[in-house]
Amino acid sequence: MTFSVTSPTLARALAEHDYTEATPVQAAVLDAKAEGRDLQVSSQTGSGKTVAIGLVLAPVLLAAEVAKEKPRVRTLVIAPTR
Repeated sequence: MTFSVTSPTLARALAEHDYTEATPVQAAVLDAKAEGRDLQVSSQTGSGKTVAIGLVLAPVLLAAEVAKEKPRVRTLVIAPTR
């Protein structure tokens, strides 16, 4: 699946870092059914979870920046160390 993001800034950042195809976990968080919902993600190391988190947070943070508002984001990321 190719990345389908609405923010030109986010699309540009993904392209600059050679992200052209979404991994399954990234595609799952970008799915319209996931929008506005609490998400729990678990997958193999190297599957793209960190970028998936950014894909969810970035549009909210970018919109707040454009509107000159304080972002309203609540995120809990639990990541075990190896």
